[in-house]
Order: sequence, then structure tokens, then C-alpha cells
Amino acid sequence: MKTLSCPVNGPRPLSEFFYGGALRVMPDPSSVDDALWADAVFNRVGVPGVRCEWWCHTPSHTWFIAERDTATDVVTATYLVTGDAP
Repeated sequence: MKTLSCPVNGPRPLSEFFYGGALRVMPDPSSVDDALWADAVFNRVGVPGVRCEWWCHTPSHTWFIAERDTATDVVTATYLVTGDAP
């Protein structure tokens, strides 16, 4: 069984988690032109590599960040979001 380590609850079965998507820092729409805003909204980086992703441990409703290598599907770190995170 595949597991994912929740920073609050420790290793749990993957079936207890919800994938929330890639962590993306969006530009301020009032400070960029339409082309740059459209690029930020619609384009994604699709090359394999380490990505920061949003995950939720569903039973505890704990949202956290996981660093996952999309080529190997190995999670290298998980951590809670602090107040100064994007």
C-alpha cells in the first residue's frame, strides 16, 4: 500500500489524501499585462522534476505542502504552511 506522510498525523494510506494541485505563486493581476497574466493562468510546466504540491489529509482536514518528484513519484518532504507562505 502506498503511503504519504502527513506532517500532523504521520504516514497514512494514500486513500486518506486529496491532491490539491501544484503550488503556484500568481503575479498581481493589477501589475502585469494581459499576456503575462494569461501565461500565469493557463500555462503549466510539464517537465519531470521536483514540484511543491498542495495535499489535504481528509480525515483531519489538514492542508500541507509536499515536495514530490514527478518523474519517480517520490515525496521528499512534507510540511505545514506557515503564516508567511505564499
